Amino acid sequence: MPKIVRFHETGSAEVLKLEDLPLSEPGEGEIRLKVEAIGLNRAEVMFRQGQYLESPQFPSRIGYEAAGIVDAVGLGVRGFRVGDRVSTIPSFSMGQYGVYGESAIVPATAVASYPDSLSPVEGTSIWMQYLTAFGALVEYGQIKKGDQVLITAASSSVGLAAIQITKAADALAIVTTRGENKKQQLLDAGADHVIVTDKENLVERVMAITTGHGTRIIFDPVAGPYLERLAEAAAPGGIIFEYGALSPEPTPFPLFPALGKGLSVRGYTLFEIVKDPEMLARGKQYIYEGLKSGTLKPLIDRTFPLDAIIEAHRHMESNQQIGKIVVRVSS
Repeated sequence: MPKIVRFHETGSAEVLKLEDLPLSEPGEGEIRLKVEAIGLNRAEVMFRQGQYLESPQFPSRIGYEAAGIVDAVGLGVRGFRVGDRVSTIPSFSMGQYGVYGESAIVPATAVASYPDSLSPVEGTSIWMQYLTAFGALVEYGQIKKGDQVLITAASSSVGLAAIQITKAADALAIVTTRGENKKQQLLDAGADHVIVTDKENLVERVMAITTGHGTRIIFDPVAGPYLERLAEAAAPGGIIFEYGALSPEPTPFPLFPALGKGLSVRGYTLFEIVKDPEMLARGKQYIYEGLKSGTLKPLIDRTFPLDAIIEAHRHMESNQQIGKIVVRVSS
């Protein structure tokens, strides 16, 4: 029987249990994977805590991203066969189709091949981060050469993906981090400027870098009162993408900066992209090409074995990581 991660109540990382469950068969339109690696995401921490867009139904599975080998195919599935190396695109209910474990069943529409040059650890680290950043910066933001982009919480996997996409467009990547300890690593990752918000005034630094103009695109997962400072740092006609809610505080609308500059403040999630077949196809093509050319390359922070899933979640909650946290399931 495969070992599967489930939880029976919301709470701290300790609620995650590694359980032996019978091997399930894929239904119509589904694919079963022998999982090789699992990519962790902040969404899963929030789901485990009962603070996500959907609520768990107990006992609940968990997890969006896995890389593995197809070992069973349900009725009606076309384009995949047993033995294919694939990874999952987060486009399903996490509680219903969670991928943490040695075996996972997912909709065939949520499966994609990844370049042979990538390992399973890298293959499980691409879709959430790159599609999220692609949707905001490329699809909606229409990033172009010479743009100035402000990326907050930049040491996350999505933040690092946004840096790479910004640089691929020949635009300026201005990023933020709270502490000095991550500054050099973010510069090494391609950031043009790093603002350490515990020590520096965000608005003053952005305005100095942009010679008083501000940034046209702001990509932020924090929200809360922080949004008011981001609005002050925005350029006239700028757009702020809010793709998360890391701040536990309410998010006030920055009315006067928005009025004065004609700003757009837009709520955004990855699901806008994955639920639209045309946008998803464009995103997949962009990511495939970037991975093959080396313009896009996932940065792995640390790997854990499956039986250390609790420790892996604790590491994510520590906010010490730079890049993707991955759980190795098999060699």
